[in-house]
Amino acid sequence: MFATNCWIIADAPGGECIIVDPGMPDVSDTVSMVLNEHKLKAVATIITHGHLDHTFSVVPVADGYGIPTYIHSEDRALLLHPERAHGAEFLATLSAMNFVEPSDVRELRHGAELEMLGMKFRAIHSPGHTRGSLMFTVDDEVLISGDVLFAGAIGRTDLPSGSARDMQETLVNKVLTLPDHLRVLPGHGPDTSIAHERKTNPYLIDAAKKSGRR
Repeated sequence: MFATNCWIIADAPGGECIIVDPGMPDVSDTVSMVLNEHKLKAVATIITHGHLDHTFSVVPVADGYGIPTYIHSEDRALLLHPERAHGAEFLATLSAMNFVEPSDVRELRHGAELEMLGMKFRAIHSPGHTRGSLMFTVDDEVLISGDVLFAGAIGRTDLPSGSARDMQETLVNKVLTLPDHLRVLPGHGPDTSIAHERKTNPYLIDAAKKSGRR
């Protein structure tokens, strides 16, 4: 739903993996099929931000495998109260649902580093889409961008806890400072690269002009 990307990251078939943003509807069976196909063992779930299209399946996935869930401290409350970050058109749907946290939730802050899969995941606090939005660099190869950066676009800032001002600061200070070679895995749409987005993404081009960054 909402064409959200649920990324499953591993270094090789038969190894360990992490699951990023298990969304909606319940994707736990699909995740299980992928893990079985590639003989992967899940060791963690990572949530880039607290919107339901990225968190809806986190309880059956995380508790089903008995693994921790990592989320920024600013967005943790959205696991229990997702209505706090959604527009009016979505509230009627949420009113009939009850939400709980996974059994093992671990809060992250900017700069936190996780050693998993033989890789280093570094959390980058990137508010704008939500107050607790996170991006992650994976070693020096990949950026998990959540709903901060897409191919040719950025995340919306008009929902509760979003901020256009914060997003602009994030683009200038957190995105434009990243190295060009990083492959970008966004929350929606196709993968891309920092180099491509720096040259073609109108929001990054505008942010660069206003800030003097290139």
